[in-house]
Amino acid sequence: MQRNETPLKRNRAMTSEQLLAEIREANLTYLMLAQTLVRQDKAEAVFRLGLSEEAADILAALSAAQILKLASRNTLLCSFRVDDELVWSLLTSHNAPRKNSSEATNALHANILMASRVSEVL
Repeated sequence: MQRNETPLKRNRAMTSEQLLAEIREANLTYLMLAQTLVRQDKAEAVFRLGLSEEAADILAALSAAQILKLASRNTLLCSFRVDDELVWSLLTSHNAPRKNSSEATNALHANILMASRVSEVL
């Protein structure tokens, strides 16, 4: 332990390193899954991943070495597609718009909202 380093600071550094390792692992898993989806069915992958067709083409063409290099970044490459309170509420059944609506109906409504946003991007 360094002179000015307390055990608490050392644990935070370890936690930070562990977090970065988890981000890199999540990146690798996401990229491998996304590439597999694109190669199997590009149209479905574009819809499910929220990618443009151009991004899907690039992803499909990446080599294993390129995937590993991209995955090693310290920033998360995937992001949440759910970015508004209504969709979160529908997916989690919190603050449901109708008290007697079923979870299946809420999930369907959320999927429709998310799909419409993907089509706006494309």
